[in-house]
Amino acid sequence: MMITGRSVTHTTHGIVVSPHYLATMAGVRVLMQGGSAVDAAIAANATLTVVLPNLCSLGGDLFMLIWSARERKLTALNGSGRAPQQMTPTLFAQRGLSSVPARGPLPITVPGVVDGWTEAIERYGHLSLADVLTPAISYAEEGFPVSAHFLRSLAVALPETGGLPGFSAKFLPNGRLPRTGEIWRQPDVARSLKLIAQEGRDVFYRGDLGQRLVQGVQEAGGVLSMDDLRAHRSNWVEPLSTSYRGYDIYEFPPNSQGITVLMMLNILEGYDLRGWGYQSADALHVLLEAKKLAFADRDRYLSDPDFVDIPVQELLDKDYAARQRQRIDLRRAAPIIDPGVPAAGDTVYLCVVDEEGNAVSLIQSLFFPFGSGIVAGDTGIVLQNRGHYFSLNPQSANYLQPGKRTLHTLAPAMAFKDGRPWLVFGTVGGDAQPQIHAQVLTDIIDFDLNPQEAVEAPRWRSTPATDAQGYTYADVVFATTRTGDATEGRTQGHIYEDVLFEAGFPEAALAELAARGHAITRGEPQMRAMGIAQVIQIDPESGVLSGGADPRADSLALGW
Repeated sequence: MMITGRSVTHTTHGIVVSPHYLATMAGVRVLMQGGSAVDAAIAANATLTVVLPNLCSLGGDLFMLIWSARERKLTALNGSGRAPQQMTPTLFAQRGLSSVPARGPLPITVPGVVDGWTEAIERYGHLSLADVLTPAISYAEEGFPVSAHFLRSLAVALPETGGLPGFSAKFLPNGRLPRTGEIWRQPDVARSLKLIAQEGRDVFYRGDLGQRLVQGVQEAGGVLSMDDLRAHRSNWVEPLSTSYRGYDIYEFPPNSQGITVLMMLNILEGYDLRGWGYQSADALHVLLEAKKLAFADRDRYLSDPDFVDIPVQELLDKDYAARQRQRIDLRRAAPIIDPGVPAAGDTVYLCVVDEEGNAVSLIQSLFFPFGSGIVAGDTGIVLQNRGHYFSLNPQSANYLQPGKRTLHTLAPAMAFKDGRPWLVFGTVGGDAQPQIHAQVLTDIIDFDLNPQEAVEAPRWRSTPATDAQGYTYADVVFATTRTGDATEGRTQGHIYEDVLFEAGFPEAALAELAARGHAITRGEPQMRAMGIAQVIQIDPESGVLSGGADPRADSLALGW
């Protein structure tokens, strides 16, 4: 099976794959200066906050999987922020709101990325934070050519965000949309990055930069405080894993949705996907049905483990997956999926492998494009709207509580072979991330696609549509995007699916899926709605690094 398009990138000394060529170049530059994979990943991430501020920012969250070749250890860094102490269900009830709004000051949670960068560099970096931030500062000060992808995102967001504090001043500097290729400078962001480079994380969480950020949020009507910033901490946590056809797949633990991928793979392992054939109706059918089962459990059980008891081991049990498989009808799509009973989303993703064999899988986000739409004071920092993911229904595992981390769509991943990294991968795409992970993995493992072929291959995205009573994030999205009586008769936890397929799938397979009861929509080629995936594959014998960069963005895989 061959997907035509870009050639896979091969190299030996080190490689960076990111959704923007300038960020990839920044990471490679740091590698060539003697930086580690962590240094390069953060250099690329910081550059992305400058060149793609629709997707990530100093005001967002961060998750990292880090393989230390010297320690022969995989670790996970949770750099996600928590709900401010004054962000309570009562606050929204007093304002007549039945859900946390998507835009404006109210969904702003504590930004975690700066602390996450600091933690990672202190443990695994070779260079200083100031060295690593140098490329991003340069692009913010001197400017860079604006891309068409960014401008399309800005034009779409403007009706919702243009009137919010600081937004138009930052993104329409001349009173109009920038033009493709026009040089755009961000001196306010450069000043903020310089402060962090010079004074470290405390200037953001305890010092002048944090005070100006909080002042901007509170003047806009938000509740973020200096006490919330001072209380923030990142956490080193243990990755979760399962085996799939001889490979060990590692995902981020809750509050990330990464376990959803592992549940899908446990179900899929019981089917002969290769025997059915690439893009066959049978293979696609069980992928879609496995997704329904895993997402039903995700929405029922996942949240912040500091607040909710999550049956992680039970959800990952192979016997539980076998019981889940028994719920799949191979000839008919399930119209309703309830959560099982286990026994007692916008974002940037990038990956790096360095010459020593260290590997990083990094994902960082504002949640929606441009997050809350609030630019805090004169800092130039766009703040995330991650609080929108909280539920205001007390029966939900993701119920809003002060100091709680919401269920996060962010999910960096790796796959190991014989105890060493074999695949470093991930994607943007909100709720689609687990679906894309499963598709990329099965494309490579079951159907022998190389990394570039796997990220270019046509993808599908299954959208849950539950009752509109606020039980899950999916409920809220459904309620706000559908009209009429489409939600009548749907009860809590019952998930209906609409499946969007990019152009390129066999028409006969789509027709068969429709006949089995799947609600099929045909899309365009390489749609932005299908996420932006990046992959590095490590040859276990030669050590050659192969990178796949997603053409759905200005992605670049580059090595040296």
